[in-house]
Amino acid sequence: MKQIGIALIGCGAISGVHLKAISQIPTAKLVAVVDTNAELAAQTAETYDCAYYTDYLDMLKNPDIDVVHICTAHYQHAPMAVDALHSGKHVLTEKPMAETKEAALTMLRAAEANPHVQLGVIFQNRYNPASQIMKKTAQSGELGKLLCQKGIVTWSRDASYYQTEWKGKWATEGGGVLINQSIHTLDLLQWIGGEVASIKGTMSTDSLEGIIEVEDTVHAHLTYRSGATAIFYATNAYGVNSPVEIELVFEKGKLVLTGDTLYRVIDGEQTMLTSPETTNLGAKSYWGISHGTQIADFYDHLLSDRSYGLNGPEGFKAFNLVMDVYESARSGKRISYL
Repeated sequence: MKQIGIALIGCGAISGVHLKAISQIPTAKLVAVVDTNAELAAQTAETYDCAYYTDYLDMLKNPDIDVVHICTAHYQHAPMAVDALHSGKHVLTEKPMAETKEAALTMLRAAEANPHVQLGVIFQNRYNPASQIMKKTAQSGELGKLLCQKGIVTWSRDASYYQTEWKGKWATEGGGVLINQSIHTLDLLQWIGGEVASIKGTMSTDSLEGIIEVEDTVHAHLTYRSGATAIFYATNAYGVNSPVEIELVFEKGKLVLTGDTLYRVIDGEQTMLTSPETTNLGAKSYWGISHGTQIADFYDHLLSDRSYGLNGPEGFKAFNLVMDVYESARSGKRISYL
C-alpha cells in the first residue's frame, strides 16, 4: 500500500484532531511535526512517533514529506502555504485561509504556479451527514426552490480565550467571531445557497469591549443570484456554546438543523433525518465530527491523482464573504458581486 508522507506545522489545540486523524488513515505516515516551541514539538513527536522541527523551512527540505498540514495562527497560514507549495508539497490548511484578502490571494497564485501540487482548505462541516443532505436537497429540487436561509451561532468566549498573543487583533487574527468561529456556518450557507449576488454586514464588540480589537458579534444579509435570501448572526457574547442553527426554507417544506440533528418539516409534520454523532478524534463538540473524513478524502484525491474539490478557489469563497462583511460593516454599504 502506498503511503503519503505527512508533516504538520503548529502543535496547538486543533493539531490534535489532525494528528489523531492522520494516525487512523492507513495510507498516511506522519513523518514530522513543527513548532517554534521546541518542548511542545518534542512532546508531540514523542506521542506520535515522528521527527520534529522548530523551523518549518528546514522541514520543507525533507524529501519524505508529501503533504503539509498548516495548523498555526491565521497570519502564518499564507506565507507557510506559499513556501510549501513552492517546495513541491501539497498543502491542507486550517481555516481561515489567511488574515487578509491579499494574503489569501498569494496562496491561490502559488497553487496556480505549482500545478503538480494541490492546496486544500479545511471546511470539515461540509462533510457532516446533515450538511450533505442539505446540499443534496437544494440541488435536487425535491422540496422545490430554495427561498431563504438563516444561520445562527451563539457561543461564548471570555477574556482568557484571547490571552494567546495573536488572537483578538486585526493584524494577526484578521477578525473575531466571524473569521474564527462562525466562518464554517457562513460557508455552509453559501455552499448550499449557490452563487451570492450581494452581502451587507454589521459588527460590534458587545461583551469584550476594551479586551479585543475585533468584533465579538456580527450580522449579515445575503442575496443570491437565484433570488433566495439569507440572514446570518453570530456572537461570542452568549453565556454558553449553544448548538449551531441553520434553517432552509423551500417551496414545499423546510430543513431545520440544530447542532448535528437535522429535521425535515413538510405541512407541519417533522421527520428526523440525522441524529447526533460522536467523534473519536478527541475534538471539542463545536469543531464537528468530520475532520478525519475531509483529511482522508484529500489524501484519496492525491493518491488517485484527482483534483480536490475543496481547493484554494473553493475555500476562498467563504473567506471572501467574511472579508466583505467586514468591509460592508466599516463602510455601511452593501457589496454587490453582479
